[in-house]
Amino acid sequence: MDDFFTALNSAFTLYYMGMVFFGTFVGILVGAMPGLSSVMGLTIVLPFTFSIDNIGGIFMLLGVFCGSIYGGSITAILINTPGTANSAATVLDGYPMAVKLGQPGRALSISTLASTFGGLFSAVALLGTAPLLAKVAMNFTSPEYFALAAFGLTIVTRVSSKSMIKSLMGAVLGLLFATVGLDLFSGVPRFTFGTVYFTAGIAYIPLMISLYAFSQGMTAAEETAQGAPPVNLMKIESILPRWDDFRLILPTLFRSSAIGVIIGAIPGTGGDIAAWVGYNEAKRWSKHPEKFGAGSPEGIAAPESANNAISGGALIPLLTMGIPGDAGTAVMLGAFMMHGIVPGPLLFKEQGVLVYTIIVGLFIANVFMGLLGYAGIKFFAKIPAIPNAVLVPLIFILCYVGAFALNNNVDDIYFMIAAGIVAFILLKLDFAMPPIILGLILGGIMEKNLARSMVLSKGSFWIFFTRPISCALMLIAIATLVFPVISWLVKTLRQRRAA
Repeated sequence: MDDFFTALNSAFTLYYMGMVFFGTFVGILVGAMPGLSSVMGLTIVLPFTFSIDNIGGIFMLLGVFCGSIYGGSITAILINTPGTANSAATVLDGYPMAVKLGQPGRALSISTLASTFGGLFSAVALLGTAPLLAKVAMNFTSPEYFALAAFGLTIVTRVSSKSMIKSLMGAVLGLLFATVGLDLFSGVPRFTFGTVYFTAGIAYIPLMISLYAFSQGMTAAEETAQGAPPVNLMKIESILPRWDDFRLILPTLFRSSAIGVIIGAIPGTGGDIAAWVGYNEAKRWSKHPEKFGAGSPEGIAAPESANNAISGGALIPLLTMGIPGDAGTAVMLGAFMMHGIVPGPLLFKEQGVLVYTIIVGLFIANVFMGLLGYAGIKFFAKIPAIPNAVLVPLIFILCYVGAFALNNNVDDIYFMIAAGIVAFILLKLDFAMPPIILGLILGGIMEKNLARSMVLSKGSFWIFFTRPISCALMLIAIATLVFPVISWLVKTLRQRRAA
């Protein structure tokens, strides 16, 4: 508890709270712009965090992470277009309440309340469960870390794209990126193509900007060239929450927030999955399921509390084991490592105050999200009207500045542009980006711990199956890859028999 109170004193300073406030504000702006995502916001802001201290930078990113998830509900409610994938389910009842019932302010109020509740609920869950899981993970050695990284990678490739084959191809591409640079043990250059630029490996920041921001900017530019229809916004009335709405949605808030935390803690899932599961469960438990789809308050509260609850849930595996829960925390993992913070069980033992400071920062970010939401709804509601002709050049400028800002190296810009063009082509081919970046991040962990495990076992791969934890993780990882193939074979055989 001493570490927790020390963290409270450290976090509640004007400087750190200012970082959270700024990050949350930027996050809401990003989330409220159709076509942008929380991951894109994180990658754009990430390079600028290196000009401030570690805690301030992490606090800013936590604010962006929380604020962008909430911001997506604004466009979902007002223009029937979710600002992020996490808010897709909010459209079903948010837009009907705003249009058919003529109550956009009420819909935004419920969304803000549910988002804040879900975020704070997840922060409490993180505070209560992360230290306990870290104690279990203290028994991990090289075989367990390798198995854990393999497990996290296979889970992500399973759920991040419609095509498992394309997800696996993306993960393999990320693993190949992880081999670029000097070999960890021999010091021999690998895949550097004779250039000094790749000697230190693939630059995380320019690559993440290219995958999540530059490529999306190119997509937005393409849509602009094709001609996007103008956005007509509604007039917002009072946005204060109603007591009858609060009483109605309270059970839904608890249920959906718990669902969001659980789903967020499963590596490879995300807010979109949590939102849909929360929505379906709310409809199943509702006394008036027939009202869903026509402007039901529960239909707004369920997905918003669930998708915001993944913020704390996804940080549970990240902080305790170094495995990102979703694409957003994959960027956070890269940010932690670049700030000299290595997530994992040792983090709790060696830097307990730092861990609790991060958790307190999550609390503060969600509080600011609620305050900014209610205070600035009428302002944020105008953001979707910003034309792409203005937005797209701004995105590209931020990409160039962000790629250059970290090392002041113009080669980073060239690499970002080249990788961004490739990423744009991959998006057109329906490839997912999370497996690529996670393959890059987890590839180094896998290679290092594989080599150490081979030394311990004198070259025998059975070491991964003779230890209970690593064996369980390896079997789950293998099952994750094999089960879809078996399902496809069974389905094909049934179709042939039926024919």
